[in-house]
Amino acid sequence: MIEELATNLVNLKKEFLKSYDGKSQIQEVIPISKSELFPIPQRDLELLHQFAAKNSIYYNSYEKIIGETLCIVYEGDINKYWLNSIKHSSSCQPFYPTWMMSAYVMTLVAKKLGYAELVDIGSGDGRIAFCAKVLDLESYSIEIDDMLVDLQKLLTILNFHPYCSDAVTFDYSSLNLIRPIFFIGGIAQMGGTALASGVLEKTNSIPNLKNIGWVFAGTFSQKYPPDPKNEAGWGTLIEKNNLKSIQTISLPTVWTFHEPEDTPYIFTQTVSR
Repeated sequence: MIEELATNLVNLKKEFLKSYDGKSQIQEVIPISKSELFPIPQRDLELLHQFAAKNSIYYNSYEKIIGETLCIVYEGDINKYWLNSIKHSSSCQPFYPTWMMSAYVMTLVAKKLGYAELVDIGSGDGRIAFCAKVLDLESYSIEIDDMLVDLQKLLTILNFHPYCSDAVTFDYSSLNLIRPIFFIGGIAQMGGTALASGVLEKTNSIPNLKNIGWVFAGTFSQKYPPDPKNEAGWGTLIEKNNLKSIQTISLPTVWTFHEPEDTPYIFTQTVSR
């Protein structure tokens, strides 16, 4: 069901791209109602719309039928957040959000895999952590940029515990995690490897924390050098840290809106120590 939902979302993005004639910097769509193509509980859809409607990165929204699905289109501008996010010396990648619907699908995968908590690293506006709360997972949002954390605090319709901190120095033992999955913000070639390596080192020092999940945003773009071990840029890190690949799912993101290939998210797990 989740794989079919992801495929339908990718197809929705392709249909939207064909008809979109707006000039906004970023744009995305969220279905208004539960349907055969998007069999999502109505309460969950309404919460996603509430998050988008309160989010100051969007300045316009309107209804539009895309293919067979009635959606709300959200248009926005992330320039001020992008500029603020690059001022930090240890920041690994500027703020570029995934789609809200993509965040929801990813957290569905995390829930299906049996994780109890989700930790969103380099969380931007907190949308992945928010979706985890929508799906009744405990969640934590770690973001180095103060302006983005202030935005998250305005969006805590559901409390996803935003922390303003450098993820590489954060004390994860303070969260009392039981069975967590970590989402790493940023592709490997733009600092994601350093970020992930630092967080892996921190979590490896926590006793009795086993079978941790890790999700990496990959890329097939020709402008980035490929990884010799593949995995959309993450193969070397996955092998070096003795992680086991579980599933890869491709979903729309802001940075791939005009690209033929969407963003592959690689779900992995630590091998028991």
